[in-house]
Order: sequence, then structure tokens, then C-alpha cells
Amino acid sequence: MRIICILLACATATVASGEDWYPSQHGEGDTLGAINHLSPDKVVEAAGLVKTGKTYALGVVTGWESPAYPPRHYAITVIQPGQDLGPTMGANRATGNDDLLYTWMGIGSQIDGLGHMGIDHVYYNGLHAKDFVTTKGLTALAIEKLPPMVGRGVLLDMTRHYGESPLPAGTAFNEAEIKAQAAAQNVEIRTGDIVLFYTGWLNLAGVDNERFMGGEPGLGMGGAKYLASLDVVAIGADTWGLEAVPHENPELMFPVHPELLAKNGIYILENMDVRELAADESWEFLFVLGQPRFEGAVQAVINPVAIR
Repeated sequence: MRIICILLACATATVASGEDWYPSQHGEGDTLGAINHLSPDKVVEAAGLVKTGKTYALGVVTGWESPAYPPRHYAITVIQPGQDLGPTMGANRATGNDDLLYTWMGIGSQIDGLGHMGIDHVYYNGLHAKDFVTTKGLTALAIEKLPPMVGRGVLLDMTRHYGESPLPAGTAFNEAEIKAQAAAQNVEIRTGDIVLFYTGWLNLAGVDNERFMGGEPGLGMGGAKYLASLDVVAIGADTWGLEAVPHENPELMFPVHPELLAKNGIYILENMDVRELAADESWEFLFVLGQPRFEGAVQAVINPVAIR
């Protein structure tokens, strides 16, 4: 009996510690997560989707009035050497401007790195915060360590599935809804894909920021687990936080984030401007992201490009 109790206690401790979700499928010590599913072959395959050469900027403009999760904000100061249209430089009378940016990285269109959210201070592949989080930046899982994210992009228009735009805040799409809309668009989600959702929510930004930030439609836990089972690289939407708010379970806080980031190493893309893609019914495209390489950054303001 004592041996059985000890074994049961060990099993309980393992689950409680989170060890049931790490080491990652990519191996102990891996820090890149789902981006490992990308390869030169997949880039070549995705490049074959380019037929017209039309490009789409998926990033919104980030500015002083950008709605953001509090207390995030943006501020820029333009500095002119000499100030007040002062002295010029050299015989050619050269002048110029410089800028000083003070901003949160998680504002506007952004990528959430694997060091953004964890479970009880444990992050992707079992990394504990005490071992990689410092006030001067992350020493692991930081944005600058990521290779370019280039692959097949897939857009699912969830406004068509539900028949309204924007979708109401709190609308959670899960496996059944994702499968149904993918079938309706005749699109297959594959390993290594970057999956984006259109909900119409971004149309509220700059028009009704209080409503925009007061909730959002988005991915449910079942949908997150389903996409993770397909080994996608990243999931994004035209919302500020990807997942449905209010949450499906009111006792949980942003449960989809650690499910994707910590447990599955899948990156999150927020405030993706996919309106033009949806209007053109561009359901498949070449997705290209070369994220800024700020050392130690948890997140980054981005402007991915879709090409079809």
C-alpha cells in the first residue's frame, strides 16, 4: 500500500508541476517551438501560391492613439540635431532628423514570443522564469532569436460562418466551427501553416476603442487544441488578443495564450489587418515575417506581408 501511495503521489506531483506538457515534441532544450515545422521545402511550396504578385500589409499603423491592453502605450519624439532649424552640417549644409521611441512592444500589430505567457512561472519546454527572465531582457525565448517566419498562410473568414460582422464579443470558435469554415472555403490546414482569422473586430479600432478593448470574439480552448494538433506555426486574428473575451470559463484568465505558447510553442499574432485579404477571398498565400531583432524582447511590433 505504501508503494502504491508513493507512486500516486509522484504522478500527482508530475501533473501539478506541468511536466505532462514538456519536454516539447521538438526535444529537450528546444527554444524555437512550432517554427521548427518550417523548412526550405515548405517555403518553396508556399512560394508557389504567388500568382498575381499582389502584396498585403497585415500590420496596422501604430501611433499615439492606438488602442492597447493597459497600461501599454506608444510615444515618439522627433529630435533635430541643433534643434529649432539650427546649424547645418558641412559645406553642403546637410540637415536631418532623428527619433526617440518610447513604447511597449505589445502594441498594435504584434507577435507574442514563447516567453510571453506561461503556467505558474513555467514557460515553453519547461523553462522556469528564474532561469531566463531578467529586467534587461529574456536570455531565452526572446524575439531576436527567431528565424524569419516564411510559409503558407491560411485565412478563415469567420464572419461568413456566423453570418455577421463584426462577430459579438465572447464568440468562441472551436474545432467544429474551424472545420466547417475551412470546408466552406475549400481550404485545408496543414503542418507548418500560419493560420489567420477574420472576425471584423478591427473595424472598431479608432472608431469605438472602448468597445474594441472591452472584449473580442476569438479562438476558444477547443479550437486552440485542434490547431495545435495540426502542428501549425502561428495563429493570429484581427483582434487585440486572439482569444474570445469574455472567456468561455470565467474562472480562467487568457487560457488560450499559455495553451499555445507554453504547451505547444505556437506563436500568436495580434491585430492582423486581414480585411483586404478577406475582401479578395485570398484564402491561401505566401506569408512573410522578418520580425525586428530587439535583444531580449518578449514581443514585437510587426508588419507581416501576405503575397498572392
